[in-house]
This record gives sequence, structure tokens and C-alpha cells, in this order.
Amino acid sequence: MSRTKTGEFNQIAYQNEFNKRNYDRIEIKVPKGRKAVIKAAAMAAGQSVNEFIAKAIDERMERDGA
Repeated sequence: MSRTKTGEFNQIAYQNEFNKRNYDRIEIKVPKGRKAVIKAAAMAAGQSVNEFIAKAIDERMERDGA
């Protein structure tokens, strides 16, 4: 587990290590102003931006048979 020098549990370090082991990162670039539109659409759908984009990718891949 992630601990500080004083032996305390470090939640941030633990989450960072968990994410490194379990997830790949993808960076996308969108035209200025588009990020706010995507964020608003995600919020309206009750999702995070990451969930919203991942679902959109999954739906497109399923539709296209990828």
C-alpha cells in the first residue's frame, strides 16, 4: 500500500498506482469551445466526460462491427 514517510496511508498515491496498473490513457484534442459542449452533454446524461466519451466509442464500435 502507499504510505508516507510517517507511515500514513496516501490515498492519492494509491489511486495513481491503481490507475497506472489498470487503465491506458488516451488524449484527444477538440476545437476550442467543443470541450464545454461535450461536458454539458455528459452532465445532462448523468455521466462524467470520460464515461460519456467511452460510451460513445463503444456504441460506434458496436455499430460498425469493430
